[in-house]
Amino acid sequence: MSKTKEFLIPFIGLKLGKHHFEYQISNTFFENFDYDEFQSSDIKVNLVLDKKSNMLELEFKHKGTVNVPCDLTGEDFDLPIKGKMKLIVRFGDEFNNDNEELLILPHGEHEIDVQQYIYEMIALSVPLKRVHPGVKDGSLQTEALKKLNELTVKEVKEEKQESKKEEDIDPRWDKLKQLLTDK
Repeated sequence: MSKTKEFLIPFIGLKLGKHHFEYQISNTFFENFDYDEFQSSDIKVNLVLDKKSNMLELEFKHKGTVNVPCDLTGEDFDLPIKGKMKLIVRFGDEFNNDNEELLILPHGEHEIDVQQYIYEMIALSVPLKRVHPGVKDGSLQTEALKKLNELTVKEVKEEKQESKKEEDIDPRWDKLKQLLTDK
């Protein structure tokens, strides 16, 4: 991952209070992380940095779309995503990012790189199962979906035939069962 100046925030020269940053994220952003899950992406990230005398509070929000293949049909579609994340930055003796909500920077540090946090926030907001909206409402027409429907219909017909076979019991067995109950 290469550091880009676009995502480095020099907080040392900022006044106390809230500061707004805005980022437009596309697939070139994800190339830095060797992340190729998206065919394309268009995401807007808003960052509010609240500088206080002894710490920084960062509030990330993102909203946009990523183009991904459907897990059921393989068809590409634009998946809307959104999310938010909070990060508190304190100062200490050494760098520590073990906690996902707390970052400790060494005293004397003058800037923070938010690129990794934006990447994680976006990657974690994409659902594990990605289903084309046309599959849910029945409007998607693809070869894969047609074949899937054909197989499902065929399975239902086979199940009906099997249950009918069970109902068609030889009448001689019924006569034998009556012998048991006639006592």
